[in-house]
Amino acid sequence: MRELTNTEKKDVSFPWGTSRRYNSYGDFLRKTFRGRVQKISIDAGFTCPNRDGTKGTGGCIFCDNRAFSPPYCNPYKGITGQLREGIAFFNKRYNRTKGYLAYFQSFSSTYADLGKLQNICHEALAFPGVKGIIVGTRPDCIDMKKIEFLSRLREKHFIAIEYGIESCYDHTLKRINRGHTFSDSVKAVNMTSQANIHTTAHLIFGLPGETPEDMLKEAEIISELPLNSIKFHQLQILKGTIAERQFFKNPGEFKIFTVGEYIDFIVAFLEHLNPRIAIERFIGEVPVEMLAVSPWSNTPSEFINSGIEKRMEQLNTWQGKLCKL
Repeated sequence: MRELTNTEKKDVSFPWGTSRRYNSYGDFLRKTFRGRVQKISIDAGFTCPNRDGTKGTGGCIFCDNRAFSPPYCNPYKGITGQLREGIAFFNKRYNRTKGYLAYFQSFSSTYADLGKLQNICHEALAFPGVKGIIVGTRPDCIDMKKIEFLSRLREKHFIAIEYGIESCYDHTLKRINRGHTFSDSVKAVNMTSQANIHTTAHLIFGLPGETPEDMLKEAEIISELPLNSIKFHQLQILKGTIAERQFFKNPGEFKIFTVGEYIDFIVAFLEHLNPRIAIERFIGEVPVEMLAVSPWSNTPSEFINSGIEKRMEQLNTWQGKLCKL
C-alpha cells in the first residue's frame, strides 16, 4: 500500500478539522486559547472514600499518588504557593505560554463539602495568568450543588472535570477496590455534560481479569457517553502497592503490554472510538525507580505517540473509522 506524501498528508482533513489521524486534546486547547496553555498540578489535601473507611481502606490496588505528583506539589504549600512554584517550574521549560490551568489532580478533589471546593477554586482563579480549572475526582464524589457551582464558574473561565472511570466492568471495579460502579460513572458524566462542563474520563488498560478483547469492547461503551476528552493509561505495577503483591502471586491475571502490542491495541481502540472525543493522553508515566514491573519503563511518551500515528498512517486508518455511532 502506497504511503501518503507529506503534501498529501497536509491536505487530508478529518472530522475534527486537522490532518492528524486522531482528535487531539492539545489541538483543542490551542484552538480554545489561541495558543499554548500549561496545566499546573495542585494537591489540595483531599483523600478518597476508599481510603478513609467510608467505602473501604487502602485505596485502589494500583494507586500511589507520588508517582505522578510533580516535586512542587504539596498541600502544605497552599494553593497559591503551588501555583507560584509550578508556573516557575514550567516557565523554565516552555516559552510563549498563553496562560495556565489549575489542575486539582491528587486523590478525589471534590471529596469535601462545597465550601472547601469553592475556596480552592476561587483562590486558584485569583492567581495571575490562571485561565481555568480542571478538577480530578471520582464519579461517586460529585453532586448537583458542586456541579452548579462549577457551571457558574464556566461563564467566565474554562472548567473541566476529570472522572476516574478506569473500567466499564463492575467486576473489575470491585476487584481493584475502586468502591464505585460503572453506573456511577455514567450518572456523573451525564450530569456534568448536561451542565455544559468539559467532561474527561480516565481508562486503564491491563487491569486484572480483563483480556485485550474486553478492553477493546470498552471503546464502544465509552463512545456512547457525552465525553469531551479521554486519557488512557497502561497499567503500571508500582512498588509497595497491592497490585504488586497480586501480580507476583498471579501474573497471568494481568496484561502487561509490550510497546508494539500497546501501539497496535491503541490504534484498534481509536478505530472504534467516537471521533467527537478528544485524546488527551495515550500513556501514563511514572518515575522508573517506583516501578516494580515494566517492559518499557524507559520509553518516552513521545516515542509511543509517534509510533501510534505512524502505525495509523501505515494502516490508512483514523479515530472513529469503525465507530458504529
